[in-house]
Amino acid sequence: MRFGRGCISTYDLFNLSIPHLTRLYHYEKILAHYLRLIPALILAQTLYFKFSAASKSVYIFETLGLEPVGRIGSGIAELIAAILIVIPKTAWAGATLALGVISGAIVSHLTLLGIEVQGDGGYLFFLAMVVFVTSAAVLWMERKNIPVIGFRF
Repeated sequence: MRFGRGCISTYDLFNLSIPHLTRLYHYEKILAHYLRLIPALILAQTLYFKFSAASKSVYIFETLGLEPVGRIGSGIAELIAAILIVIPKTAWAGATLALGVISGAIVSHLTLLGIEVQGDGGYLFFLAMVVFVTSAAVLWMERKNIPVIGFRF
């Protein structure tokens, strides 16, 4: 409610639903779009190697003692995460799932596999770190869209 021409009421000052405060600016929308695409593309790219039983993928999961169930199961989880993360309404769920799956990969690299696997120069570990960082950023940007707890942020 306005008290006069150009005046702002206390309701307007303290209302949290003022459009310019809750909307993402144009550059933030573009950033959010690319941040969703990066982990989705990396996760989708690795699916071919997991589902085709590529030698490096089989070696990794044999070392972990999870071949073939772990390879196929993590591939399915990554596929679901990649799909969810590109859909704006479910990006928070995809980012959460991607963080969970990729955290397991990072811990495996740091404990059992080593950063370099079969002479790849740490490329797989680097991709895992990129997925982790970008998924965390997506989850942070989408935190208000999380059902039940999102309104607290």
